[in-house]
Amino acid sequence: MLGADLKAGSNVALLDFPQGMAYAMIAGLPVNFGIYSSALGSITGACFGSSRFLMLGPTNATAVLLLSGFLSLNLSPEQRIIAMPLLLLMVALFMIVGALVRADLIIRYVSRSVITGYVTAAAALIIVKQLKNVAGITAPPSPTFVESVVALGRNLGSVDGVSVLFSLGTLTVALICRRWLKFLPNVAVTLVVAGLAAAGLRSQGITLPLLTSVPVGSWPLSGLTFSYSLVQQLFGIAAAIAFLSLLESVSIAKSLAAQAGDRVNVRQQMFSMGIANAVNALGSGMPVSGSLTRSTLNYESGARTPVSSLCSGILLVIGALSLGPLIGLIPQAALATLVIMVGVSLIKPDTIRLLLSVTRSDSITFLVTLVAGLLFPLDTAIYVGVSVSVLLFLRKVSNPELVEYDFNQRGELAQARRPENAVTPAISIMHLEGDLFFGATDAMEEQLRQLTNHPKIKAIILRLKNAPNLDATGALALRDLAQQAQQRGVYLLICGATPPVLRILRKVGLIEVLGPRNVFRYTPANVTLSTRNALRRAQELLQVKSADIMLLGTTPASPSSNPKRPDGPIGR
Repeated sequence: MLGADLKAGSNVALLDFPQGMAYAMIAGLPVNFGIYSSALGSITGACFGSSRFLMLGPTNATAVLLLSGFLSLNLSPEQRIIAMPLLLLMVALFMIVGALVRADLIIRYVSRSVITGYVTAAAALIIVKQLKNVAGITAPPSPTFVESVVALGRNLGSVDGVSVLFSLGTLTVALICRRWLKFLPNVAVTLVVAGLAAAGLRSQGITLPLLTSVPVGSWPLSGLTFSYSLVQQLFGIAAAIAFLSLLESVSIAKSLAAQAGDRVNVRQQMFSMGIANAVNALGSGMPVSGSLTRSTLNYESGARTPVSSLCSGILLVIGALSLGPLIGLIPQAALATLVIMVGVSLIKPDTIRLLLSVTRSDSITFLVTLVAGLLFPLDTAIYVGVSVSVLLFLRKVSNPELVEYDFNQRGELAQARRPENAVTPAISIMHLEGDLFFGATDAMEEQLRQLTNHPKIKAIILRLKNAPNLDATGALALRDLAQQAQQRGVYLLICGATPPVLRILRKVGLIEVLGPRNVFRYTPANVTLSTRNALRRAQELLQVKSADIMLLGTTPASPSSNPKRPDGPIGR
């Protein structure tokens, strides 16, 4: 395993070094902040994280969010450096406290459709941002995919043929290494070959844009400046970065874990990011999150354990202290080609095809997230995707179904077939299918109101066995409905109520309105017993004689019998 992890860690470190510099530049910070953050994030992620593939460090999304926050506060470059340690400690506090109070439960609302849409949009943004380096185009930085495409199109006239040919050569070397030299760190080999080729071209008078070198030096520690006013200013930025980092990291970790058959402990991962941000606050770093490109490269390079992340972090520390000038020998086109290859591997056509064809809600969520990621910054795409996913879920569960049931000849509950010309006072057994919460109250209330207004129905037995989730809004609606039914001379009885439901009904006063003898508990040992007893009670109230009722799994019992069972009326 160690050999595989060393190979993967080397690949990621060589990509992480220049990427960290780029993200620091995006955030308006010195380039060494990105390198330090990548190193410390990789080491702490290996020690405290739960994913063997996820690589922590600065990312495009957090860098853009950090820049926009600094610009909104009108902080100068010097003020940003001063505020950074306090901001990182606040992000760390949000993460650690969130892990302790199980705030990670919000991730349950991030569906696979949101993750796939976000990853696809991020991959498209990564690819288009690197195309200008592949083509040797000088274009202004743009935060979104569409703006990047527009900026690229406006500068097509400045395409450098040498950069394009060099990129094609780099692609060829990378594919050869991936196909026939799998035992070597292909990213490292490719970049070394590219650096040597660029040096040979320079000897012939042909120059290519190179990466910025990092001077050799010591590792400065951060000084913490605390003030209440600064905390107030940074609170919103810190909360947004913490939330975005959680969604981004867990989305990436779950996506890679699904491919490898692993499981991810979200709380543990959240805790590890809190530790990583706290360490970066002291080590001249910047906010860390799960990196899409580096995590995918780590997975594709054959990482076996978190030791790959540890190896990457150690190599970054060595590089930051001693090998920084060598980065300046690597052509931008070579690194951009490798990043594009990683971006292409993130797009999964089979998964996209399934999401578009399985259900309408999945396809809508995926497309909305994808379009938002292409039109707006990536953090907006996550917020939009999660919002759409939750709204579609609420829409799906906010339409409870009321189905009328009766006992058939075998004593089993089945959908009723009540004749229209029935003249006797009718008893309707209604089975509520679905959760009865605030979003479903209106639909349920309308259906029951129509039932209470039916001229032939004098008693309604509402079975709540399949409505386990009841809130105050739903319970109060049932109480109001019971009062209205009593005014119309209609009896309302409840059966199949579980203990949590009974507790809520008692607190809102519904049992007092109905009468304890008209509410029946659910009995797991006999699922139809509470319904049978409620039916007998309704016959008693309406003074209607009926034939014996067959109980499922029991012997026939007469209406006058009084079985001593635990699901009897609440008053007994």
